[in-house]
Amino acid sequence: MSAHPEHCLVSTEWLHQRLQEPDLRVVDATYYLPNEEGDARSEYDAEHIPGAVFFDIDGIKDPHSSLPHMLPPPEVFASKVRRLGLGDGNRIVVYDRRGLFSAARVWWTFRAFGHREIAVLDGGLPKWKSEGRPVDDRPVIPMERHFTARFDTTQVRVREQLLRNLESRREQLLDARARGRFEGTAPEPREGLRSGHIPGSLNLPFSELLREDKTLLPPEELRKRFTAAGLSEDKPVVTSCGSGVTAAVLTLALACIGRQDVALYDGSWSEWGQPGPTPVEQGPAKGASE
Repeated sequence: MSAHPEHCLVSTEWLHQRLQEPDLRVVDATYYLPNEEGDARSEYDAEHIPGAVFFDIDGIKDPHSSLPHMLPPPEVFASKVRRLGLGDGNRIVVYDRRGLFSAARVWWTFRAFGHREIAVLDGGLPKWKSEGRPVDDRPVIPMERHFTARFDTTQVRVREQLLRNLESRREQLLDARARGRFEGTAPEPREGLRSGHIPGSLNLPFSELLREDKTLLPPEELRKRFTAAGLSEDKPVVTSCGSGVTAAVLTLALACIGRQDVALYDGSWSEWGQPGPTPVEQGPAKGASE
């Protein structure tokens, strides 16, 4: 595993062969949206890939933000993941119970704090189990390991930057939400938010980047989907979604085809869609932003 684009993902076979290697760590990053049923922690306790620790997306967050699971300060992140036994020198493989959904958020989070030896398990736990690979319910007691958090601001965008970008159009915005939510015809899962999208945004629902078995499409097919959505290759990209989770699926897919000029809007629609002065657009995307 390395930071090269082709190593953003690892296969179930790759992980199974290396599960006992001493520098490898496995992370369960399952997460459910507020309007979904499911208890990620209890499901992890009942069944996980052997040795996997549980990363609580709603627990490892900025304690001072009213927005859901925003990136924590570097010292908070370092403290939390150290207790999970995740640290310097580890190769990390992250998965979720849905195939490819929230694992990408944790992959991006580690990269935002400077850790590049991390990949997502393609197809996640469903593919792992469908192939008869081992799971267990034994509690995992990790040994603490030092984690050096080096915050990489190039990976993250905040609201003020996107407000300035409305004028400059220096960066393209790509929204991972379903088309109904993007166009303003379907309700948001979080109460109190306006409907629509950031003006000038393009739309590519993250689910359109996945095969039926929830593995990521091959690179040539990913490129076609991004092009069809109106994405240009000569302008940086900012991904967004409802709360910064599935935006990371777009970020992961872009990294897998070699795009280095990609950031994620952490607040996403949970912030932008609140009542207030941020402008909102409705209807289909108007094509590539200029």
